[in-house]
Amino acid sequence: MKSSIKFLSSLLLISSGLFAQTVHNPAIETGVSLSLAKSRKAMIDNIQYKLHFTIPADKSTEIVATEEIRFDLKDVPSLLQLDFKQDAKHIKTIVVNGKTSDITLRQEHLIIEKKYLQKSSNKIDIQFIAGNESLNRNPDYLYTLFVPDHARTVFPCFDQPDLKAQFLLSLTVPKEWKVLANGSKKDSVSTNLSTTYRFAKSDKLPTYLFSFAAGRFSTLKQNTGNRTMEFLHRETDAKKIKLSVDSVFIAHKEAIEFLENWTNIPFPFQKVGFIAIPDFQFGGMEHPGEVQYKSSSLFLDEGATRDQFISRSNLISHETAHMWFGDLVTMKWFNDVWMKEVFANFMADKVTEKLMGKNTFDLKFLQDHYPAAYGVDRTAGANPIRQQLDNLQDAGSMYGNIIYHKAPVMMRQLEQLMGKDNFQKGIREYLKKYGYGNADWNELISILSKYSKIDLYEWNKVWVNLPGRPVFDYQVSYNGNKISSFSISQQPESGNARVWPQIFSVKLFYPDHSKTISVNIKGTSIDLLEAKNLEKPSFILFNADGAGYGLFPEDKMMLENFDKLDNPLERASVYINAYESTLAGKYLTPPQLLNFLIRILPVEKNEMNLRLVTGYINNLYWTFTNPKNRLAMSTILENALWKAMEQQTASNNKKILFNSYQNIYLSDSAAKNIYKIWETQKAPAGVKLIDEDYTSLALSIALKSDTAKSVLKQQLQRITNIDRKNRLIFLMPALSPVQAERDGFFYSLKERKNRAKEAFVTTALAYLHHPLRQSTSVKYLPESLQLLEEIQQTGDIFFPQSWLSAIFGSYQAPEAKKIVTDFLDKQPNYNPKLKDKILQSTDNLFRAQALLKE
Repeated sequence: MKSSIKFLSSLLLISSGLFAQTVHNPAIETGVSLSLAKSRKAMIDNIQYKLHFTIPADKSTEIVATEEIRFDLKDVPSLLQLDFKQDAKHIKTIVVNGKTSDITLRQEHLIIEKKYLQKSSNKIDIQFIAGNESLNRNPDYLYTLFVPDHARTVFPCFDQPDLKAQFLLSLTVPKEWKVLANGSKKDSVSTNLSTTYRFAKSDKLPTYLFSFAAGRFSTLKQNTGNRTMEFLHRETDAKKIKLSVDSVFIAHKEAIEFLENWTNIPFPFQKVGFIAIPDFQFGGMEHPGEVQYKSSSLFLDEGATRDQFISRSNLISHETAHMWFGDLVTMKWFNDVWMKEVFANFMADKVTEKLMGKNTFDLKFLQDHYPAAYGVDRTAGANPIRQQLDNLQDAGSMYGNIIYHKAPVMMRQLEQLMGKDNFQKGIREYLKKYGYGNADWNELISILSKYSKIDLYEWNKVWVNLPGRPVFDYQVSYNGNKISSFSISQQPESGNARVWPQIFSVKLFYPDHSKTISVNIKGTSIDLLEAKNLEKPSFILFNADGAGYGLFPEDKMMLENFDKLDNPLERASVYINAYESTLAGKYLTPPQLLNFLIRILPVEKNEMNLRLVTGYINNLYWTFTNPKNRLAMSTILENALWKAMEQQTASNNKKILFNSYQNIYLSDSAAKNIYKIWETQKAPAGVKLIDEDYTSLALSIALKSDTAKSVLKQQLQRITNIDRKNRLIFLMPALSPVQAERDGFFYSLKERKNRAKEAFVTTALAYLHHPLRQSTSVKYLPESLQLLEEIQQTGDIFFPQSWLSAIFGSYQAPEAKKIVTDFLDKQPNYNPKLKDKILQSTDNLFRAQALLKE
């Protein structure tokens, strides 16, 4: 125990040298290199930005801005690099410590010469035109989104996470616009046409968390104890507003109270404010005082499912947890961005557990995290949780389902191994020690090691630093009707030998009872001594509690006796393992699994499980069913889904089944049925459909018939909300029955301005590359791959992955596979992180080649 901790401490000292060593004259190169970040961290301190932006009503008019940067220098460098990813014409004047400086912009950096600088306090005044790329300018609103390194596209700054600063912001905006920022509104002055708002000095923040929004928003406020919460939105549906607003405020209040209690640290920032943005790029973004959410995630109505309500609560808890994890304590470098995301997810799940109960929490945790993590970890492009990052311009590639979904599984296993109390003590010490500062994973592990009896370095190596998942097997022997031995083993699905220490359960079923055995596997195998001399079971369920990570054995008798599983969590574990095993070529073929899941439709009463099952059915149907068999399967599926919808009694379950019916239908009779529902706006009995559902129906009709323009034009006339109307206008060319119009839409995406609404783009691409359109869309694939590097350089953090997923998500043709392999073969030195994204997104395409031959 002492030697392993001592060894770990030595290793941490070595790895922490990454930031201890500095480069005094880092090269001038694009982005923010690690060497530049280390150099600036070593010499710069006490940063304060004073910024003013004059925002016109016309989004095409330039935003004039001024900036004052104050900071201390411990040593005067030969030159100082300020990050600014614009051309030199954006800079009007630079004054350094009272002296006018030449404007020198090289490789995305403003260069300040040594002769203008001084040891200790410095002040740089800049007049400039703000860059538009990360201002998300719309006709009557805008919002900033600077994660991970996009602040430098708008204003000159030290754009790295470990140079925290205070921001003193003022905004001049059109008079009727509302504003929200990190700091509280201090005062305002109005003229006939505009209002200037001044905000209080912000708390210490990294540049990626500095943010503001302005525009035509409605403002709501509620007092909770001694705290006032402010909420800006653009929703116009009175029912949604009435049914959602109080719930949104309450969810924030409950999340704050839980986190204050769990961390033993009061809410760490000066204000609580949040804004709902139409078609926001992410689910949410955790700017203190100005948390941004996708509007549709917050505003729900009477047609919303229970899963949607839970997801809203979980999203709010996730962003609120960031106030402590990521905002109060921030990673030193974006290679540890996963730390803030894992804790936000982990703590949000704890809030869900408290509010919804342990059973709901366990089921939601399993469904939220495991399928998404497996979707990457099973692929040839699987990445570890913690990755290498040499330049912040590549930081967006750090994001993905591994950090959002495998990391919470890892953290839950760690909490189980350490014990909840010890884990909480370690986290509290970490937050207290590094509050309002920065820390890395090694520093957290060092603290947790004090509260643990296990070798966290070895545990950390396989769970955090390596990709992949284990495959479990078992050996059971009987002496007569008694178990004489029962062992479980594991091996990696691919790659070098390694083991995943973890805890899960195995359940033995008997005609009149069951027996659960806890498995704590620390090596390649374990003997289940508790099973010895037990009666031979009717069947065995592996990973019964859903806590284990990997592929588990599938007992054929278990599937034949599936009706004996009355626990929703156990059934979900079976669904997930059966799907993953089928994709791995084990146990069931895709048609066999599809038939099994069809039988489940009328009897699976749990809403979350039913959503999981229909999702797997849709994937199997579109991606792993031979196109020549799809029409015949469609008729079977249509009948099964409609009949199950009539048999299910819960309204939410009916809607889930109807949505799946809408997704898969191909027959003429089903097409007439769907069209009638859309035309009359009369939903099936017991199904609640809202305006957005009828828009979705119109899009499905347009995709599957040649009357697209008529149906979509009629639907456009029905929509009253301007943001939702604009969305449909954007999508219409991608669904045109005219090939030339679809071609024109795709080629228009080569221009960056046409990709500005990323949520619109990825939805349109999914329709453009739908299996029914792939024969005419496959020609877009080579150019889509060629655009990827530009997408990564110009888009927000999730755009490269969502771009690829929307395009390749349901391809199965050998022609598409050849395009991908040819692209990668011809570019052996292609960006490795983007190559991984390609391999992740095309995994189903590659698997389909093997599975469709069976």
